[in-house]
Amino acid sequence: MIEYIIYAFLAINIIFNLLGSFSLHRFPDVYTRLHGATKCTTFGTIFAVLAVVVHALNQLRITGDPKYLQMALHSVVALIALLLTNPTGAHAIAKAAHLSGVKPAKAVIDAYEEKLTDRGESR
Repeated sequence: MIEYIIYAFLAINIIFNLLGSFSLHRFPDVYTRLHGATKCTTFGTIFAVLAVVVHALNQLRITGDPKYLQMALHSVVALIALLLTNPTGAHAIAKAAHLSGVKPAKAVIDAYEEKLTDRGESR
C-alpha cells in the first residue's frame, strides 16, 4: 500500500512539473512564464519530497537503520530551502526584467511603473 502512495506522489510531481514546463513554452511574457513555472514546480517538488519522506520512513520502520531518518530530514530541509528561494528568485527575475524595460504582454495597469513614477525614480 505504501508503494502506491509513493507512486501517486511521484505521479503528481511529474504532472505539475510538466505543467510548469508547458507554461514556459505557452505563456506570452516573462512574468506569466515565471508565475506558471514557479508555482507548478514548487507544488510538484513538495510531492517529490513527500514521496522520499514516505519511502524513508517506511524503510526506517522496516530496517531500523538511522540513515533513512537522515534521508527524510535532508529532504525536508531541501524542501524548506526551495520554498524560500523559489519565489524569491522569481521575484528578483521579474523585478530585473521590469527595470530593464520588459513590459507585460497584456497588462492594462502597471502598478510598479506607477509607483516608480510617483517617487520620481527613473530607469
